[in-house]
Amino acid sequence: MLTRLELEHFKTWTDAKLSFAPITGLFGTNSSGKSSLIQFLLLLKQTRDATDRKLALHFGDERTRTRLGSFEDAVQDHDRDSKLAWRLDWTSDEPVKLFNPSTGKIFEEDNRLSVEAAVTQGDWDTPWQEKLSYVLGERRFSMNWDDREIATSGPGSFSFRRNRGRPLEGLGVPTKGYLFPDTARYAYQNGDFLADLELAYEEQLDQLYYLGPLREPPKREYIWSGAQPQDVGDRGEYAVEAMLAATREGERRKVPGKPRAQSFEAAIGYWLQQLGLIDSFAAKPVAKGTSIYRVTLRVRPGAAESVLTDVGFGVSQVLPVVVLLHYVPEGATVILEQPEIHLHPLAQAGLADLFIHVAKTRKVQIFVESHSEHLLLRLQRRIAEEQIAADQIQLYFASATGAASRLDPLQLDEYGNILNWPDKFMGDAFGETANAELARLRRMKEAG
Repeated sequence: MLTRLELEHFKTWTDAKLSFAPITGLFGTNSSGKSSLIQFLLLLKQTRDATDRKLALHFGDERTRTRLGSFEDAVQDHDRDSKLAWRLDWTSDEPVKLFNPSTGKIFEEDNRLSVEAAVTQGDWDTPWQEKLSYVLGERRFSMNWDDREIATSGPGSFSFRRNRGRPLEGLGVPTKGYLFPDTARYAYQNGDFLADLELAYEEQLDQLYYLGPLREPPKREYIWSGAQPQDVGDRGEYAVEAMLAATREGERRKVPGKPRAQSFEAAIGYWLQQLGLIDSFAAKPVAKGTSIYRVTLRVRPGAAESVLTDVGFGVSQVLPVVVLLHYVPEGATVILEQPEIHLHPLAQAGLADLFIHVAKTRKVQIFVESHSEHLLLRLQRRIAEEQIAADQIQLYFASATGAASRLDPLQLDEYGNILNWPDKFMGDAFGETANAELARLRRMKEAG
């Protein structure tokens, strides 16, 4: 699970510090930098997936999730001499154990890890990475641009042992935000464990899933070859295929109020019903033996059965959200941008119950960017009702002051109250009501 992100000089962020909980909510005004925080996590993921190991960061192309242009486009104030720096902390399910072949013993073991890195460009043709550090528990391994070796600090007596005949001049620079130079593999007799740290980072980013705010419109028919997609797609374009694949594989999911886990498709239908969008739901082949499927539903008891394209747009837009949260592996981290789009207030509030249920039963971590007051209020209510503890939810408010963004953590008490409610956090409902009443009184006075 991600635990913390610290970010410097990325787009409008001079300095952002974000702690993650099982459910982390990001609210704020338009153009306040919310999406930039998500873009940075996606930047790290697509850099990890890039095949070019010489890249400092992969800022994107037509095939990537986010396209940031160049280092100069992404760094604050477009300053090539500035440093885009970050620290990402996470916990692994199992402790990472570092083995020292020189002694034949494990010299560090912990499930708390972090990566610190910095990238700049200056007068160079391409960005380059000038810093990389890993921290495992209390043990640190770090390398800077002007270092000739990897330094280590922490409890115990571990030290790197150089290979004879392997001078460290030209050890190189770190790459891809998390990789030590390849030369480090043979420069040290006891440095093989560095690959274990890099692998732990890769595994964490492999557990990061994303669904964007702009989703595919529904289709009257879906073609499914039987393949199992990796996720639902950034626009939810594979949501139906993912649901069909999971149902065929016999996967089952728990739903509230049911003693036994339900089939995958039934679990999806349950949540669409709880959101107040449907009465019944199914995905069926149009004929026996065909690969063409239709998603059919009834919006209320006794209504005629309809295909997905013939009902309200909200069903098709929230379907990828529900499927993704049930489809990802347990323990995954899911980033959702504006999951409430095209939903009425009751359904927006119901998303909070979905998030809480998935976080509890599947240990899925949710990082959601939203404008929904109804979603927020339901989260607060569930804290007050003791269905989830306040420390399991972390909320932030992003705002802009001039050209810079600011991030303020919202303080939740044990009853779900926000103790530092920002000015005009969710608009100015009281002001609108007061001004409307003044306008009515003025008109009534003028009318005599």
